[in-house]
Amino acid sequence: MGHKQFLEKVLTARVYDVARETPLDFMEGISSRFDNKVWLKREDLQSIYSFKLRGAFNKIYKIHRAHPELSGVITASAGNHAQGVALSAQKLNLKAIIVMPTSTPDIKVSAVKSYGAKAVLYGENFDEAKTYALDLAKKEGLAFIHPFDDFDVMAGQGTIALEIIRQHPDDIDAIFVPVGGGGLAAGIAGFIKAVKPETKIIGVEPADAACFYEAMKAGRRVTLKEVGIFADGVAVKQIGKNTFSMIRHLVDDVITVTTDQICAAIKDTFEDTRAICEPAGAVSLAGLKKYAESKGLRQQTLVAINSGANMNFDRLRHVSERSEIGEEREALLAVQIPERPGSFRQFCKIIGKRQITEFNYRYADDDIARVFAGIQLRHGIAEKNDFIKLLKKKNYPVVDMTDNEVAKLHTRYMVGGHPGGSVNNEVLFRFQFPEKPGALLNFLMKVGERWNISLFHYRNHGSNFGRILMGFQVDKDDYKAFRCFLSSLDMPHWDETDNSAYQLFLK
Repeated sequence: MGHKQFLEKVLTARVYDVARETPLDFMEGISSRFDNKVWLKREDLQSIYSFKLRGAFNKIYKIHRAHPELSGVITASAGNHAQGVALSAQKLNLKAIIVMPTSTPDIKVSAVKSYGAKAVLYGENFDEAKTYALDLAKKEGLAFIHPFDDFDVMAGQGTIALEIIRQHPDDIDAIFVPVGGGGLAAGIAGFIKAVKPETKIIGVEPADAACFYEAMKAGRRVTLKEVGIFADGVAVKQIGKNTFSMIRHLVDDVITVTTDQICAAIKDTFEDTRAICEPAGAVSLAGLKKYAESKGLRQQTLVAINSGANMNFDRLRHVSERSEIGEEREALLAVQIPERPGSFRQFCKIIGKRQITEFNYRYADDDIARVFAGIQLRHGIAEKNDFIKLLKKKNYPVVDMTDNEVAKLHTRYMVGGHPGGSVNNEVLFRFQFPEKPGALLNFLMKVGERWNISLFHYRNHGSNFGRILMGFQVDKDDYKAFRCFLSSLDMPHWDETDNSAYQLFLK
């Protein structure tokens, strides 16, 4: 679709029956820290706390006007798009069916029902729910509303760019946009490049769900084998066909951010606006910070899109724990110290005036002890590296655990020493499974009793998925059968047997 044609689509998009023009807020704290003028587009202030109602209403309105005999609409979604479709259908007095995976939390099912839509739980994942929704659409004569890969949906999201230009008519150097399926990025890039081509559009994705980044590298759409689920609003395995055809030529750059950087951006948003955004809503600000620092940007005008605020309250614990690392204000270190009286005190003297944020200790043997320590940083990575050099100079063996996912998710909560000589042939695996009532018991039932479980750690992180760390005793001649068993579970899993956090503290 050409610039002129898409520009007309955005200018004629019908969104304000349900959406509001959201403010463009100046972020004083971030602007001061990064020596740039940083603005935040507040789509978290929509009635459903997300931008998704713009595209959903525009699409449903256009279909309803063209086909007034339409009996209703249907979509597959467990996220913000589901609420956008439900609200839009209610506004137009249309029947709406939302097909959601069976693992969808009750709070999201209730939100859809509150707008008068029918929620149908089907399938273990989004793909199964979507297939069922498409079949149901044919049987009942319903219009399927795609969450992103539709030009009317993209045009609805593009009204955000129209508002930004109207709210900030002066030059904007770059706009940072979160990318999942690409609908928001296509809408914003399609409009901006038609009216202000000099403004850069930077796509931002989680590092563990970078379908657009990988597609740009390959020069074609690719399907990710697995996607991270922390920023679930942008956790998409494959970017849309229509969205990719647009944004591959319009987006100036695409960058990825870590979970820790996203958590830090959630904290930054709160400190500057007192708003709590969902992880997907903080992705663009995380990208803005990373891009500005890596490119050495100064005195530029930068805009980030806060795309939503549908955050489960109990996830804030996880965000709080990880935000300090994301801001490079905390280091996690595994340090070996002598097992003798006074050695801990001596170690603390070397730490000096640095604040200890965490300290886990357990007897290892008669000669050495291993400490899992969190150290507060005032000067970022440079300070961490200098401290590690100091420890090594003082003959303390040290391993940096700051970027070790197993250490941050599990080991820091279960440091308890080594099991001794009674645990042989142990292998360690990390699992991820849909979090719903009975899911943990169901998982354990599948595991059965063939292999002895020698280590187990489960911690609820307040998200749609649970995480487990497990040790199994597996004889070498039985390992092939064990790997076949893991494949039969049909859930994401990772071999962590060689992980340094495990080797140092748990093996």
